[in-house]
Amino acid sequence: MRNIIAAALAAGMGLIAIGPAAQAHAFLDHASPAVGSAVPAAPAAITLWFTQDLEPAFSSVTVTNQAGQRVDLGNAQVPQGAPVQLQVGLRPLPPGIYTVSWRVVSVDTHPTEGRFQFTIGQ
Repeated sequence: MRNIIAAALAAGMGLIAIGPAAQAHAFLDHASPAVGSAVPAAPAAITLWFTQDLEPAFSSVTVTNQAGQRVDLGNAQVPQGAPVQLQVGLRPLPPGIYTVSWRVVSVDTHPTEGRFQFTIGQ
């Protein structure tokens, strides 16, 4: 019985050693509106795409105006069937510069955060 257990453990360790290396964090891949972009009209929502699946309960995104006031709808979500996306709706926005701040936890439990700006109508 010990030989069977030892063989099983050795086989498992071998598979781990030759398997692909897992990424350690979910990094922002791209966004809509794009990072640093200028858009002619206010979008209805912000969508962020990450390099790993997200843990919805621990992932958030906020959008603020130049005065630091929140302008998102507070309804951030990881859409069902799209585990690498994080979305939040926006109020109708006037022209200006807006900051998107995000904090996510990937399914491997590593947190990352960041921010970027986009401009409306300028």
